[in-house]
Amino acid sequence: MPPDPAPTAARRAVSPLAPRIEAATGHDVDTLWAHRDRGILDQAHTELVDRHRELAQAETGVTFYRTLLHRLSSGEFPVDAALFERIDRTVDQLEEAAASRDAAMRRVLDALEPIEAASRSAPSGEAQITAADQAALLAIAGGAKLYEHLLTGRLSVTTASGTRVPYAELQRLQSAGLVALDTSHPVHTGQPVSLTDAGRAALTANRRTTQASLPTARPGAWPSAPAQRR
Repeated sequence: MPPDPAPTAARRAVSPLAPRIEAATGHDVDTLWAHRDRGILDQAHTELVDRHRELAQAETGVTFYRTLLHRLSSGEFPVDAALFERIDRTVDQLEEAAASRDAAMRRVLDALEPIEAASRSAPSGEAQITAADQAALLAIAGGAKLYEHLLTGRLSVTTASGTRVPYAELQRLQSAGLVALDTSHPVHTGQPVSLTDAGRAALTANRRTTQASLPTARPGAWPSAPAQRR
């Protein structure tokens, strides 16, 4: 009898809690995972994504052993003592995988509930950042420095992606408490610019706020607006 195949890597969206996470955060799961990898989530959302990754991996384990059990009972192998032994072992492994999945789901719910509570209690008139602000914050999140041109004396922010953020935009984001400037470095060599906790929170909340502010179409209106995809 051939050896058991190795479990495949977890897919990002494999989770029954994914729709609930997307409803609470306003972001799809893939976007949240990408933001986590770039370090632009606040502590609460970082914890949620880390616990959701564990859940996705646990779900993959359940799927793997369930598929293996189905294969063993499909008639592909001769019915003998070796098959019974392997089925018993697979059932035990499936039970362990399901227990791990259930524990991972509880950890996700523990991390999700405070975010859901904050979303429910957020004032409806909560200020949102503009699309230009969001683009600037996303660019700064990847790494950015403020430079002074040696000849002209003009100040501008250069990001790791090559995007330039005008100095006036930086000042506005800084005064709003969304970014911080490390002035311990001389400006001619580059002063690091980073997101504050408020900046990370603004990025996380922006899509949810935007979705909530979309106007509702009147019944029978034509043409109908395309459905918003979460």
